[in-house]
Amino acid sequence: MISMMGGMLLIIGAFFTFKGQIFKAVLTYFFTDIAWVMIGLNNEDYFGVIFIIIGMLLGLLAYFKMNSGIMEKELKHKE
Repeated sequence: MISMMGGMLLIIGAFFTFKGQIFKAVLTYFFTDIAWVMIGLNNEDYFGVIFIIIGMLLGLLAYFKMNSGIMEKELKHKE
């Protein structure tokens, strides 16, 4: 059941990415990561859970960076 919800969230996140709604896509992928953590804990794959949590934290930091506008300034500065 959890893997089915995670798969549906991936589809929704990909749809948001396709439509250019990156903020919604990042949030959807974050909830997908929660489903992956639950699956990892269910399978007692603790190293996998640690890597997923690290990825979640990096994704959350990227979301806050995009939301604050810092990332846009950095992208324009590099051009």
